[in-house]
Amino acid sequence: MPVIPIAGSERFAQSGQPLDGIDTVGDVTLHRIPADAAEVDPLTYEVVRHRLVAITDDMGDAVKRMSGSVVVTDCNDFGTGIMDEVGETVQVGLYNTQLGSALDMAVRWTLRNRSANPGIGPGDQFLLNDPWVGGGLHQNDVTVLAPLFHDGRLFCWTSVVAHQVDLGGVSPGSWSISGRDVFAESLPIPPVKIVDGGRLRADIEDMYLRRSRVPKLIGLDLRAKIGANNVAHDRLTALLGSYGPDTVKAVMKKMMNDAEARLRAKLRELPDGTWSAVAHQDGARAGDRDIHKIVVAMTKRDDRLIFDFTGTDPQVEGIINCTFAGLRGGLLPILLTMLCPDISWSPGGIFRCVDIISEPGTINNCTFPAGIGKASVNSAWATQNAVSETVAAMLGTHPELSRSAMSVCQGTFDLALLAGVDQRGGGFATMLCDSMAGGMGAKMDGDGVDTGGQNCIPMGRIADVEINEFSFPMLYLWRREEADSGGPGRWRGGVGASSCFIPYDSPAGEVHLVVSANGKAVPQSPGIYGGYPAATQWDVLIRDTDVRDQLAAGRIPQSIEELGGRPDTLPPHLETDLAADDVYFTHWQGGGGMGDPLQREPERVAADVAAGKVSQRAARDVYGVVLGDVGADGTHTADVAATEALRHRLRHQRAGLTPPEGADT
Repeated sequence: MPVIPIAGSERFAQSGQPLDGIDTVGDVTLHRIPADAAEVDPLTYEVVRHRLVAITDDMGDAVKRMSGSVVVTDCNDFGTGIMDEVGETVQVGLYNTQLGSALDMAVRWTLRNRSANPGIGPGDQFLLNDPWVGGGLHQNDVTVLAPLFHDGRLFCWTSVVAHQVDLGGVSPGSWSISGRDVFAESLPIPPVKIVDGGRLRADIEDMYLRRSRVPKLIGLDLRAKIGANNVAHDRLTALLGSYGPDTVKAVMKKMMNDAEARLRAKLRELPDGTWSAVAHQDGARAGDRDIHKIVVAMTKRDDRLIFDFTGTDPQVEGIINCTFAGLRGGLLPILLTMLCPDISWSPGGIFRCVDIISEPGTINNCTFPAGIGKASVNSAWATQNAVSETVAAMLGTHPELSRSAMSVCQGTFDLALLAGVDQRGGGFATMLCDSMAGGMGAKMDGDGVDTGGQNCIPMGRIADVEINEFSFPMLYLWRREEADSGGPGRWRGGVGASSCFIPYDSPAGEVHLVVSANGKAVPQSPGIYGGYPAATQWDVLIRDTDVRDQLAAGRIPQSIEELGGRPDTLPPHLETDLAADDVYFTHWQGGGGMGDPLQREPERVAADVAAGKVSQRAARDVYGVVLGDVGADGTHTADVAATEALRHRLRHQRAGLTPPEGADT
C-alpha cells in the first residue's frame, strides 16, 4: 500500500523561516537586544560563555541522577541544549549531538502555534516527540522544552531530549519492524503543555504514559527532564542576576556569531570543489530485501557548504525513513566533530554556513505518515555516513585541517531489544546499547579507536555487563572485541565487538527479542583514500543449545561452534522469542580504514595480530604480510623480505597483471 498523504498534515511541517525582527509572538513578548548593542568585554564574554557551557553539563548530570533508564544513566543517549528567545541554538552538550540538530525547529513551531493558545508563560514546559516538528529524530526521542522568562519577557529556552525505551506501537520498544507507515509505530505528539506555571499537568502526563508498556520508567524519565530544565533555569537566573539579562543575551548572540565567523574563516582556507558520496541501507522493514540509497554532493564555495541530496531514493514503506530533522541530525555531528572541534558548539551559528537542498518525500526528508520508527539509526545515520565521507575528503586537501578528518565511524547501529518479565517479576523493555561501543574511523595519522563509540555521541558509553545482568533477565557468555571488524588500511579502522547472551532468571522462562540491524548486505563503514570498509553486521540466533549444561559443568563456551544447537544467521529485521536454551549473538561494526592496507608497516600488522585486532588470514590476504617465527613472548614477527615479495605479487594482481617470475606464491 502506498504512503497516503494526510490532509492537514502540512500544519506540522517546518516552514524553516526564522522569527527575525519580531518582538511579540501571540501573547509572548521576546527579550531582544539591539543589533548594535555594545560589545561585551573579552573577560566577561569568556566567563559567561563557559558558564553557559557548564549549564548544559549540569543539565546532563541532573537528568542522569534522576532517570531510572540504563539508556540514559549508563549510556548517555540523551541531549541538552540552550536556545535563545526564538530558538536559535546557543550551546549543545557533549552527549547525543544528533538530538541538538532540530531544537530550533521545535522552538519556532511552539512559538508560532502555542503562544496564543494555550499560551506560553513563566514556569511552563512543553513535551513533544514529533520529528516533523523538530526536537528528536524519531518518536522515542522525547523532548521537553522550557521557556525562561525574565521581567515578563521570554529570555531563552532550555531543552532535554532522551531516548525512551517504549512508547507504544505494534512491537515492544516501539521498533515495529513490520510497520509500513507511522500508524504502526508510536504516534507522534506535537508540543503539548506538560507543566503549567510550575505544576505538572496530570491529564497530559496520563495521556503520555498510557501509551507505554513501562509507564513507571517513562514517568521517571519525564520528571528527570523537567527537573533538569529546572536546574538549568536556576543556574541561568543566577547568571542573569550577576551579569544582567542584556549582557548574558549579548554573550549568547556572540557565541553564535563567533562560531559562524570562525567556521567561515576555516572554510575559506579550503579549496572550492564538490565531493560526493552514496550511503546504502538494506531492508526498510521485515521481509524487504531492497537496497535504499542516500546521495549527497557537498559543494564548498568560498565560506559556505551546500549539501545537495538530489538523487536520494523516495521514502519507502517501512521504518527507516527520517524527516528533515533527521537529515539535519545527519549533518550536525560531522560538522561539530570534524569541522568545529576547536569552535564553540553553537549550532545556531554553524548552520548559518550551510545550505541544504533536499526534496520532500525522499527517504531522508519524508512526509507524513511515512514510517520513522528507526529514523535515528537508519536514514539519519546513513546521511551522517555520506556527509562524513564528503567532509573528510574535503579536509584531506589541507595539510593541517586534514588532521580532523576521519573515515566513517561505525556505520550502523545493531539494535537488539529485550522485553518481557524481569527477574523481579515486573514488566520490562529495554534497548541493549552494547553496540554503542563501535569502532571509530581511521585518521590521517593514526588508527581509529577500537570500540571507541560513535562520533555523534562524544560522551557515549555502554553499560557494564553487571549492570545489564542486574537490570534485565540475561546472562552474558561474552562481550569482546572482534578481529577483522575494523576496516583495513594504511591506518586501520577501530574494531567493533560482539555480545553473546542467554535469557536468565525470568519467571516466564523466555524473553521477547526484536532485532533491527541493517548493514548485512552492504558495508556501512566505507574507507577513504584507498582504505577498506569495516566488516558487515552479523547476528546469529542459536536455538536449543546445551549452554546451561556446560555452565553447570563449570565450562564457559567461547565460540558459536561450542554452543551446540541450531544456528541461524539473521536478516536485518526479526521479531521472535528467546527460550531458556536459546542464545543470541550480535556482532557490530567497526570504523572504515584510511589508505592502502598494503602500505601499512608490517610490524604494525604483526602487533595487530598479537592483540587480536587482525586475524592471521587477513594479515596475509588483505595486508600482504607474511608472519615469521614466534618470538619468546609468544607473538609473531613480520618476515620483511617475504612480505615485500607477497605485496609485489598482490599489486600486480590488483592491476590484472601476471606477477613476475619468482614472486611469492
